[in-house]
Amino acid sequence: MKYTKQIPPLRSCSFSQHRKFALFAGNFLKHPRMLGSIIPSSPFLVRRLLRRIDWQQAKVLVEYGPGIGTFTQQILRRMRPDATLIVLETNRDFVNYIKEVYPDPRLEVVHGSAADVQRVLRERHIDKVDYVLAGIPFSTLPGDTRENILHATRQVIVPGGAFLLYQFSPSTLPQLREIFSKVTHGFEPINFLPAHFYQCTP
Repeated sequence: MKYTKQIPPLRSCSFSQHRKFALFAGNFLKHPRMLGSIIPSSPFLVRRLLRRIDWQQAKVLVEYGPGIGTFTQQILRRMRPDATLIVLETNRDFVNYIKEVYPDPRLEVVHGSAADVQRVLRERHIDKVDYVLAGIPFSTLPGDTRENILHATRQVIVPGGAFLLYQFSPSTLPQLREIFSKVTHGFEPINFLPAHFYQCTP
């Protein structure tokens, strides 16, 4: 059985499609190293990544750097009615946007860094999660920050769960293989920019 739930419609009175993409593009121009691309992920990339999730089993999911919620929206549409999605976003503009346009009770938006994932979960009395998803550009992060996030991510995922991420550069792959027990690699050309995606198991 596939669980589906239609999330409430976008509140177009506040955010038109034009303003949505203007928000994303404007933040890219201000913080290009944090976003990596001036255009949100394509539907092809979203579907390729999300089809790797066992939606019947997933109870708790975490997303790093949701931006304007391109993945967030589709995750909510596929999630179980009793599942939880926690998103961590450092950009206050994106935090406010997601809170306004995705008023789903299963979603919790945290203004914070992926480096804080263990603390964020501990504060919510959550020990482990089923999946962590990310599109933050790891290649632009300082080496120690990147390593800390990857190690913390491995620690919070249940056996049988996975860390799913996409990157515009394959440079993070060697470190993923050092930290995770198994890493599979795919490529989605129909995206701007073409993206490498990975499924990492603890």
